[in-house]
Amino acid sequence: MKNTLFIGLGRMGRPMSAHIAKRFVTQVHDIFPELVDAASEATDAAPIYDLAKATDVGTVILMLPTSKHVEDILLDRGLLKQLDAGALVIDMGSSVPASTQKLAALAAEHGIEYVDAPVSGGISKAASGELTMLVGGEAEAIERARPYLEAVGSTVVVVGGSGAGHAAKAINNLVSATNMAVATEAVLRGQAAGIEPERMIAVLNASTGMSQATQVKFVNHILPGTYASNFAYDLMLKDIGIAMEIEVPESASTLSNASYRLLSEGRALLGDQPDHTEIAKIYEKLTETAIKREQA
Repeated sequence: MKNTLFIGLGRMGRPMSAHIAKRFVTQVHDIFPELVDAASEATDAAPIYDLAKATDVGTVILMLPTSKHVEDILLDRGLLKQLDAGALVIDMGSSVPASTQKLAALAAEHGIEYVDAPVSGGISKAASGELTMLVGGEAEAIERARPYLEAVGSTVVVVGGSGAGHAAKAINNLVSATNMAVATEAVLRGQAAGIEPERMIAVLNASTGMSQATQVKFVNHILPGTYASNFAYDLMLKDIGIAMEIEVPESASTLSNASYRLLSEGRALLGDQPDHTEIAKIYEKLTETAIKREQA
């Protein structure tokens, strides 16, 4: 069996690589040697510090922050040319659909199959192996990738051709962030009407206004004031920007334009490396109104 090369061992990638290593002969790589050491020591995966020394690779799994990082690995550092015809590349990060389509076309020229399968679920689901994957690519390539996807997740949603998975992930995060923004508005409006924030969130969660923002993010991160979902605000903003680059008629983008403008301009009100749940802090700063929280 050929080796599986897993690249990108950050907070999401490291637990994902561990699940992959349980089922496949795996090599692991990251630009930070200490992350390679940690990932290989925790599993049977072989450490790869220099990509040129990766051997007999049949499948590459990428869990990288941006398309720029993906293109650097595959093109600038030459991994795509290093792979043999018949190899499979699975990009599980959040990339720009147009970049994905370009890379898939270049891979096809080398006889290499390419699948985009960005994940949703966060660090906790990465650790438990219960991620959701939004998948784009050719049908045969997707079926070939499925065993790897099922190793790290519980739900595989095939959404279309090359780049469709990355488009779907970006659009999902646009909705998720906008849900959090409108839920914050609801909490402040309820507070102005004499409804405690915890009660307003309970109302939404018992009614048709519920969302993942009200059920998880407000309950676990915003109302307690911890803001520790472990998904960075800047990564969320990057994903929303990708979604906004998908052209639709102006009349179909009124709400998302307003949301993107608020969250982009509001970034200046936050500190270094904010959590994405700090959307609520933007409202507090703009309105000079604190969300009331229960005293511990």
